[in-house]
Amino acid sequence: MEARRMISVGERFPEFKKTAVVSLEKGKEFFDLTSENLVNDDNRWTVMFWWPKDFTFVCPTEIAEFNKSFEEFKDRDTHLIGASTDSEFVHLAWRKDHEDLRDLKFPMLADTSKSLAEDLGILEANEKVAYRATFIIDPLGIVRWISVNDLSVGRNVKEVIRVLDALQTDELCPCNWEKGEATLEV
Repeated sequence: MEARRMISVGERFPEFKKTAVVSLEKGKEFFDLTSENLVNDDNRWTVMFWWPKDFTFVCPTEIAEFNKSFEEFKDRDTHLIGASTDSEFVHLAWRKDHEDLRDLKFPMLADTSKSLAEDLGILEANEKVAYRATFIIDPLGIVRWISVNDLSVGRNVKEVIRVLDALQTDELCPCNWEKGEATLEV
């Protein structure tokens, strides 16, 4: 089977309905998350980041760092969603087992069928796990930024926030631009 083309900036994020782990509280662990949750009238952006596998080594460092930065995403009216191709039950077990993951403030999406990872074009060909991909999606459901790392290299959460800030200005932002700096005038 041939790998699918990776979704590109400017395209609509694919439709989906997946189960996500949202809590460790018995009876409140799971929530069905859909693409409709991302496209809404409250002008919220979405950052969805993917990791290859639960119960691994690089992945929890990234997930914990996104969690530490949760308030920064919230302050930017941005939904934060983590995702992998593991099941919601594996996500829940990992959260219970790993100290850095117990108090996550964002959902862990389970793409057990791998259909969303396939639609995004981020499914690694041999192991059939998602690459370390990050998507910034605007309030209309349009992909505005994508970053993909090899399986062995963790991403930079501060760079995700920097790019989100730049996109939210809706202005021209020069190289290495940081929030609060001047944008370019044409």
